[in-house]
Amino acid sequence: MSDDRTERLSVLKTYKLFVGGKFPRSESGRVYEVTDHKGSWLANAPLSSRKDARDAVVAARKAFGGWSGATAYNRGQILYRVAEMLEGRREQFAREVADAEGLGKSKAAAVVDAAVDRWVWYAGWSDKVAQIAGAANPVAGPYFNLSTPEPTGVVAVLAPQESSFLGLVSVIAPAIVTGNTTVVVASERAPLPALSLGEVLATSDLPGGVVNILSGRTAEIAAPLAAHQDVNAIDLAGADPELARTLEEAAADNLKRVVRPQPVDWSADPGTGRLLAFLETKTVWHPMGV
Repeated sequence: MSDDRTERLSVLKTYKLFVGGKFPRSESGRVYEVTDHKGSWLANAPLSSRKDARDAVVAARKAFGGWSGATAYNRGQILYRVAEMLEGRREQFAREVADAEGLGKSKAAAVVDAAVDRWVWYAGWSDKVAQIAGAANPVAGPYFNLSTPEPTGVVAVLAPQESSFLGLVSVIAPAIVTGNTTVVVASERAPLPALSLGEVLATSDLPGGVVNILSGRTAEIAAPLAAHQDVNAIDLAGADPELARTLEEAAADNLKRVVRPQPVDWSADPGTGRLLAFLETKTVWHPMGV
């Protein structure tokens, strides 16, 4: 008997932005080619525009009230749920990280495991950060004086260029666990793990707009974010020194908090630096009862 079966064509994945809990294409309709470490084509990624950046800020601001008003315990539960979802898609992310960073299968899998563990680590900090960032202050008078940390607001995050997944998680998780919302600019060269992370976030319990993910030219997207009056802080992890200097000058217009780029070993213990970077301190005086 002859075999009439024809060879099946693979269904190629269409990568999209993640804004407001949805998956739009860039409003410009533009895309750019993403290649692996050997230069072989992987996919077309959306080439975000300034309008996409502004739309993402609107989504982040809309989500801020609900997310910052959630209990720390609830935010921790949601971050842990993200880790659970990532664990279930471990093989997919290992493939994408291997292609993005030129790693072997075992090393890529180790990177993904470390990223999952980092989500869990930050989830555990959610209801503990007030103990290290807040205080009951001694005062000379019949008052209670209490300082508590509160989220800064909307944080623009330029993800690391080389660490496409572990570095990405290491800049998103500390910003959102304390109640901030984010607009994330994925690695320009290797955006696919970040865009796939959006699919995980959409199917977790994270409210839409808490994390918004854009892909494209870092400098093109970052410029309107740094100058945006409704962005309260910016993490320049993925900016080169020249771009960082330009963005920091733009950020000064509305006194944004800025985390400057510096060499980071993303596989090392992250410490609490980024966890505390986007917090404001609210101090309350209350008279003591008689």
